[in-house]
Amino acid sequence: MKTIMVASGKGGTGKSTVSVLLGARLAAHGNRVLLIELDSGLRSVDIISGVYGKTVYDIEDVLCGRCSGEKAVVESPLYPGLSVISAPYEGGDVTKEALQKLCLAMEPFFDIVLLDTAAGMGAPFEAAKACATQALLVLTPDPVALRDGRIISDDLFDSEMPEIRLIVNRVTPKTFQRGAVRDIDECIDTVCAQLIGVLPESAELQIAAAKGTALPTDCLAFTALDHIARRLEGERITLSVQ
Repeated sequence: MKTIMVASGKGGTGKSTVSVLLGARLAAHGNRVLLIELDSGLRSVDIISGVYGKTVYDIEDVLCGRCSGEKAVVESPLYPGLSVISAPYEGGDVTKEALQKLCLAMEPFFDIVLLDTAAGMGAPFEAAKACATQALLVLTPDPVALRDGRIISDDLFDSEMPEIRLIVNRVTPKTFQRGAVRDIDECIDTVCAQLIGVLPESAELQIAAAKGTALPTDCLAFTALDHIARRLEGERITLSVQ
């Protein structure tokens, strides 16, 4: 089983949305995917994945021993092959020992586990870091997000994370004409992580995430996410910036 943590330096970069939709594309390629949401108190994965109202237990219930991991797993009705364990609406402690135990218990049932961490470097980040063998940094192309992303990248590098990859989200044709960030190369150089994908600003993606509906297959965001999933699986696909 491959365990991938999805992180960001600051909030609002689209990390949870990317986690769900990337998990959906990995599942569409035949993988059994489990997405574990660790951002306690800022729950959103249940809406984006379409399981809102279907969850009985959350990750806090599992990690504190109130229920077993499989009882908290809910299959997405929007994306076959994708299952989620949601974060609680409030409270909840995430420890690396409990999360490691859960990931080990899930190994017979899933091919890929995505750990949607909280923004920054709190307890959820540290717990995910102890379990993951690969990290995805989801950042927007603005100076604050990139600066904070560099802090995350440096910490992961110092912790000897085997693979650290960068996803630049919400890019428009005019993004690099405003002067704050020169181009994609500046994003890469600032964060010091290898680029694995660029996601365009997408009204279709925003609507799908907000309403809990499936992302249309004919939009640029769908294609970009599919390409990122294929790169994670080892395919060589040319990367372009729309």
